[in-house]
Amino acid sequence: MAFPVLSTYRLQLRGPASGEAFTFADAVQLLDYLDELGVSHLYLSPILTAVTGSTHGYDVTDPTTVSPELGGPDGLARLSAAAAERGLGLIVDIVPNHVGVDQPTQNPWWWEVLRHGRSSSYATFFDIDWDLDEQGRIVLPVLGSDDDVAELKVDGDLLRLGELTLPIAPGTGDGTGPQVHDRQHYRLVGWRNGVVGYRRFFSITSLAGLRQEDRAVFEASHAEVARWVREGLVDGVRIDHPDGLSDPTGYLAWLRDLLGPQALIVIEKILAVDEALEPTLPIQGTTGYDVLREVGGVFVDPAGAPALTELVEFAGVDYHGMPRQLADLKVQVATDTLGSELARLLRAVATAAGTDHPQLPEAIAQLLTHIDVYRTDYLGLSAVLPTALAETQSARPELGPALQVLTAALAHGGEPATRLQQLCGAVTAKAVEDCLFYRDARLVSLNEVGGEPLRFGVGAAEFHHRAAARARLWPQAMSALSTHDTKRGEDVRARIGVLSQVPSLWTEFVARWEAQAPSPDSATGQFLWQNIFGVWPVSGEITGKLRDRLHAYAEKAIREAALHTSWNDPDTAFEDSVHRWVDTVLDGPVAGQLTELVAQLNPHAASDALGQKLLALTVPGIPDIYQGTELWDDSLVDPDNRRAIDYAARRAALAALEHPKMRVVTTALRVRRSHPDTFGHGDYVPVLADGEAADHVLAFARGDDIVVAVTRWTVRLTEKGWGNTVLTLPEGTWKDTLTGAIADGPTSAAQLFADLPVVLLERHHG
Repeated sequence: MAFPVLSTYRLQLRGPASGEAFTFADAVQLLDYLDELGVSHLYLSPILTAVTGSTHGYDVTDPTTVSPELGGPDGLARLSAAAAERGLGLIVDIVPNHVGVDQPTQNPWWWEVLRHGRSSSYATFFDIDWDLDEQGRIVLPVLGSDDDVAELKVDGDLLRLGELTLPIAPGTGDGTGPQVHDRQHYRLVGWRNGVVGYRRFFSITSLAGLRQEDRAVFEASHAEVARWVREGLVDGVRIDHPDGLSDPTGYLAWLRDLLGPQALIVIEKILAVDEALEPTLPIQGTTGYDVLREVGGVFVDPAGAPALTELVEFAGVDYHGMPRQLADLKVQVATDTLGSELARLLRAVATAAGTDHPQLPEAIAQLLTHIDVYRTDYLGLSAVLPTALAETQSARPELGPALQVLTAALAHGGEPATRLQQLCGAVTAKAVEDCLFYRDARLVSLNEVGGEPLRFGVGAAEFHHRAAARARLWPQAMSALSTHDTKRGEDVRARIGVLSQVPSLWTEFVARWEAQAPSPDSATGQFLWQNIFGVWPVSGEITGKLRDRLHAYAEKAIREAALHTSWNDPDTAFEDSVHRWVDTVLDGPVAGQLTELVAQLNPHAASDALGQKLLALTVPGIPDIYQGTELWDDSLVDPDNRRAIDYAARRAALAALEHPKMRVVTTALRVRRSHPDTFGHGDYVPVLADGEAADHVLAFARGDDIVVAVTRWTVRLTEKGWGNTVLTLPEGTWKDTLTGAIADGPTSAAQLFADLPVVLLERHHG
């Protein structure tokens, strides 16, 4: 039977070969805990067969089978049945856009295409650029250099180079490795050439794009998913990266028909800050990055913006030049990182338009700098592309003729239009999330997927209006605070966000630290100082694990920023200097000062963390609790946020109900269970505070039986107190489910928040 989706708990599954197994069987052992916690559904990371040892599951190698590493179809069936016995359901993450091809022997579809080329029955399954090679071979950028072809060895019907194993086409295996290679349906080249013979997931060559616009591909890759829903094993799916597909709208229509009207379908659609989700999509909504920005943003104090801007500019950053820097990054990504994808688009444009133009590459790259969304071909975004064309023409009039060639090709629809949209999303992701967000150091808690760091937080009016709109339009969309893709965990963001309240104090500490432990580069230092502060232990204890985590994060951050080093061309001298600096921070006098500052600000960070958690659990939408975040979580970006969770500690905390975050999480989840209509369909109405500290309260009513109120900007609040601030509650008597306190009518904020910085009021009937 299908269970109504009231809330989800995200689990990152891993097979034994990953080193830290968490399988279906392990999930079964958690069911009693998750049931008591109060969730309605387990939300599983991808469970189809992936590359052996995968730590995440997004590199699926066989979309037709449940991963044997996780427990196979029987393990899934046992988990589903055990969950159902407790009234719990399953939601599963699926990956339609791409499959893993890093280990060709493990991907039967890819293997067949490499072996038989265009004659393979799977040749049309992949988005392969058959015209890139003069002989119609698939270009595979898997070699260190082109010269490595000379080292290929024939081993029966296999071609080998180190750990790389590839098939040999029937009847072509005689001769040396290089001779046999030249007869294959693929051509191996050095990865530095920037040439790729298939659509990738962004710039990751180990993930090859599928052609879901082909009904045969769709049906073959979704037969197993359809079985799960048909047999009642799962109640819904989360769709990974739909914007990478040829036609997301058409795909989602097919998926809805396949899974039926009752299945939950949410999509990992990353909305720009002012982008509305396409209202005609047959889905329940997004996975909640939009909510994440809003919920975290209301705790950011706008008064801190000038001082924190001045601090990064003192480090040599032209902060007001960030939009120009982003535009330059997009051009670089389009023409360099994704040059192969741009070249394929250019060929499609020239073919469709019947002509070419030498400035077409520049025109397309510049056009993408004027587009702030992942793709523009949703019905509700029909004005975005012409507006971008107008802005490009205005800024660069000389590109007008090339833009005309582009629009002539787009008028035909088809391949040029599709490839422009796919390039747009990839350029946006690589330039913004994977680069700019590692450079912008003003307040790094804002640098989140779906975020906009140039907007310093979210005002209460915007927050309320967006929440009320979501209650009307997307009441079953997900609301999330942490995911497997967030740049920092929710509690780390909450602590860093407190710096918006104390910019002068932060400036003072950073100046002292830079004098005692000068960072190798001021802008890099500004970025890393905040992240180090965000995860610094309250106890001040420096463990080997913390040291390893900070070194790994620092290296990833500076390579993503690509200012002094990068993944493709690491500058070992600069990286070594950053590693030495991290050790200096950990082992020198700065460590004690960090502990001092964390101790001073942690009460405010904890207040904000509780506030945003309660909001995420009670605003319109289906709240998703990322694994482990029911207690304080100090995770940074992946793979740090995929560490094993200590569930013994969480069971103990749930039993004791003394940990404030656990109290908030389980209380809110249980209240949701007892008021499904209120949270599923109830209105959202702001409840306004009055008095000298009214700005420090954010409150709203859900339906006619729930009121939520949280405290914010507590640094100033601690200094001046609540004074005459009151919150006028809706008519009736109310009981705080967190503390048991009773209130009615105009209630003083001091009384309301006497025990906790948050309240969850339930209509009290005596």
